[in-house]
Amino acid sequence: MGYDGGTFDVIVVGAGHAGVESALAAARMGCKTLMVTINLDMIAFMPCNPSIGGPAKGHVVREIDALGGEMGRNIDKTFIQMRMLNTGKGPAVHALRAQADKFSYQHTMKETMEKEPNLTMRQGMVDRLIVEDGQCVGVITQTGTEYRAKSVVITTGTYLRGKVIMGELMYESGPNNQQPSIKLSDHLKELGFELVRFKTGTPPRVHKDTIDFSKTEIQPGDDEPKFFSYETEGSDNEQLPCWLTYTSTVTHQIINDNLHRAPMFSGVIEGTGPRYCPSIEDKIVRFSDKPKHQIFLEPEGKNTKEYYVQGLSTSLPEDVQLQVLRSIPGMENVEMMRNGYAIEYDAMVPTQLLPSLETKRLPGLFTAGQINGTSGYEEAAGQGIMAGINAARKAQGKEAVVLDRSQGYIGVLIDDLVTKGTNEPYRLLTSRAEYRLLLRHDNADLRLTPLGKEIGLISEERYARFLDKKEKVDQEIERLRTTRIRPSEVNELLASLDSAPLQDGTTLLTLMRRPEISYCIIEQISPSPEDLNAEMKEQVEIQIKYAGYIEKQLIHVERLQKMEKKKIPDSIDYNDIHGLAMEAKQKLEQIRPISIGQASRISGVTPADISILLVYLEHYNRVTASRG
Repeated sequence: MGYDGGTFDVIVVGAGHAGVESALAAARMGCKTLMVTINLDMIAFMPCNPSIGGPAKGHVVREIDALGGEMGRNIDKTFIQMRMLNTGKGPAVHALRAQADKFSYQHTMKETMEKEPNLTMRQGMVDRLIVEDGQCVGVITQTGTEYRAKSVVITTGTYLRGKVIMGELMYESGPNNQQPSIKLSDHLKELGFELVRFKTGTPPRVHKDTIDFSKTEIQPGDDEPKFFSYETEGSDNEQLPCWLTYTSTVTHQIINDNLHRAPMFSGVIEGTGPRYCPSIEDKIVRFSDKPKHQIFLEPEGKNTKEYYVQGLSTSLPEDVQLQVLRSIPGMENVEMMRNGYAIEYDAMVPTQLLPSLETKRLPGLFTAGQINGTSGYEEAAGQGIMAGINAARKAQGKEAVVLDRSQGYIGVLIDDLVTKGTNEPYRLLTSRAEYRLLLRHDNADLRLTPLGKEIGLISEERYARFLDKKEKVDQEIERLRTTRIRPSEVNELLASLDSAPLQDGTTLLTLMRRPEISYCIIEQISPSPEDLNAEMKEQVEIQIKYAGYIEKQLIHVERLQKMEKKKIPDSIDYNDIHGLAMEAKQKLEQIRPISIGQASRISGVTPADISILLVYLEHYNRVTASRG
């Protein structure tokens, strides 16, 4: 027996974006929580792009914040640029993206964690889990120290058997030359978990003073930035621009001439890379018809000259990387400060997880983040908060909390992973959500803050502010519904907007349903209450403009929720069900869905299989009830 490090309610292994959300959630829910990480200086580190948000990802950050998580608050304190994307499109795809000061982001998060009273932080390498009576009850570190807990969350990111690859050079390493975790990976295999090998990569970093910005296009932040956290009321952060340039025909020639030295194509890399974030060599080969690709030059922070070369992820040899950089307009004389590299790592096959992110094989053990086969800080943090919540609830003897696909992008992400699995690093996209109009950037609080309050992560004060906002929005919609106007009051204004004149009196709400009539035009006709702020006005406008579409989606959600409520007992043997297709039997046996809804989303399970399953379930439940 090793040295006794103490007993906790929840242990979180790893301190990346999943780990910090897990640990903070568990601690704030009243659990005595331990976070163990290889290096305390790497808490919430951004080994790749120093940015947060973007399409679907920004929605996840808002959802984390609506539940009471930390990522939104942290980026609002430390951003160096804030931009709302897709503003020319509908509200379902509006997405906030922030460039982070990567050092400030990391240090501010570490400071937040150090101040958390229920959270203990330890530097150490976890090599094994403690398993007793088929339950995970703790961890053992490299030094032999044993820490015990009621539940454990593993958030090891890309560290499991991490291997850095650059040209002909290969060595065992985590991101940014950190120690990899070798023994824990082997131990998980010993316990019977199925692991896969994935790959990700990062581009080179270059020195700002060696870039000729006159040959690039400026990409400034928004004049009036919006924020990720519902708690942020304003900011005096200075915004720094990003810059856009493109690869050239010379760039493509250099890469094509050196493909024999690219690990991606020479067979050195075993792991599967992310489809939606390919390396530059992969892009040049796959999209050989494209004459150029976008390259963004992004500052890594206020107090550094390092620039991140977004769009140029690569594992080519160092000498080729420098040639490639210098073939891009604006970077003819650039100095490379850090090389790009690929990193291979072990990941858990996520169909081994319950929708709560607890492993099926080992109760008490949860996993979250890139270990579950995802890519991206936001996807990791979204899983992290849910794993932390459920690990805490397990320790407290409470039922797990599972978000469904109509509640949030986090629900879509986790359901996709545990129901369908992934054969490449998974990236969340708005197109993966069937209820995009319900899962908007602007309404994350309306969807999830009541749940955050119920869980214990939203304060009384914040909840009172939320209820006040909701009430004011409802009151204003009601005012517009009941306020009538005569043609003589508005026809002149309507004519100036090329909008058809009114023939009869109508309500302000009906008038606002016209595509060309915005809320600010309604305010010219009938001023809004003084205490209605910009966020509330936006909510009023969206709810009125899209009421019909939202209603249709809600009806669809209601129908599907009936399927989610039809639970499947864990004791069912799918091989006993006559009429099920062989593929359906295999998939259902492997994934063991918790409901008919989840079963219907498994690839290879047809509507005919679901009908047979429903009939069998009715019979099974009748027989079970008669025995009881």
